Formats: sequence, C-alpha cells, structure tokens
Amino acid sequence: MHMEKIKKLKNTAEIEFVEKKSVFIALAISVESEEDALEIIKQRKKKYHDATHNVYAYLLGDGTICRYSDDAEPQGTAGMPVLNAIRMSGISNVLVIVTRYFGGILLGAGGLVRAYSTSASMALEAGGIAIYESYSVLECKCSYSDYQRLPQILASYDAIIDNTEFLENVEIKFAITEQALDEFKEKINESFAGRIELKLIDTRLDSK
Repeated sequence: MHMEKIKKLKNTAEIEFVEKKSVFIALAISVESEEDALEIIKQRKKKYHDATHNVYAYLLGDGTICRYSDDAEPQGTAGMPVLNAIRMSGISNVLVIVTRYFGGILLGAGGLVRAYSTSASMALEAGGIAIYESYSVLECKCSYSDYQRLPQILASYDAIIDNTEFLENVEIKFAITEQALDEFKEKINESFAGRIELKLIDTRLDSK
C-alpha cells in the first residue's frame, strides 16, 4: 500500500481567546478515526458541560471524511469556520473543539466566524506541524566487515534505524523513504557486490 506524505499535528494544544467578553477555549488534538474524535468530543462536552457552546470539526485522511457541528450557534458561523481553519493548515487526522462561554455581548455572524476561525487557527498553530512521509521498512544481514561501511550509507539516505543485533552476522532493521528506495538499493548492490540482500517487510508513515 502506497501512503502519501501528509501533515499531522505535532503536539496537542489548547489556547484561550477572548472576544467582547466571550471566552473561546480551543483544543487541537490528533485523531486516527471517527470513533476517536467522537469519544474526545463526548469527554470535552462533559468537562465543559456548563459552556454555552462546544463547537467542533475534524478531518481524516485526504479530507474525504470530515464532520463539523455548530452546536446551536447560527448555521455556518462556527463549525464550518473551524473546519476551514483545519483545511487551511493542511493538517490531516485532527480534531479541533472550540468551547465558548458567552460574555453577554452579541458578536454577530461575522464576529462569530472570525472568533471561531481565529481560535481554531491559534490552537493548530500552537500544536505545530509534523510532516510524515511514506517509508519502506527493510531488514538485512551482513558480515561484520561489511558492517563497517553500512552505517555511513544508511546515514547518507537519512535512514531510521529501528534495531541492530550483533549475532553471527549483523542484523539490521531500518526504514527509508519510499522516494529514495530504488536509488538506495542500487547503491547497496554497487557497494557490496550483491553480498547484502534487502528484505522489504512493511511500509509506514514516519516523521524525522
């Protein structure tokens, strides 16, 4: 299965934003499924049960799965601006919940859109972005003499070393970007005259 490079939220983040005495508390958090998102929304609503609104939006994968809720705010003034903030960030597999405590001053439709959009954007920015690429996970065995040169080649391709075992031979499990895989295989064959056999065992998304 080929997996594209995607942006994910680096860290869970929570911010507070005040607009005309209304307090907006925005949480940005990574989710891997709708079930995850719905469970976090449920917990958040329980925590802030006394809030005026608990607005949310989430986006999974390439954006084909996305949901939002205005939670009784005027239609189009809350959930959609939060979802648009997520789309603008380019981040996937993320949930943003914006809790509002009404401060007694009406914001109007435009004011609500700005407040929810700003709150969501601030939380996403605070969380930061981690870029995940598609990696091939490989295993190989080599002699101790060949191992003297192998780490330098792995480092030149920014390989992620998962495990190294020093047994009768050296056994290494590592990951390399799918984009660099063909060139890496050629380099290994040239450098070791076919003595090192690479075995593809998995693919995954990973971040350096």
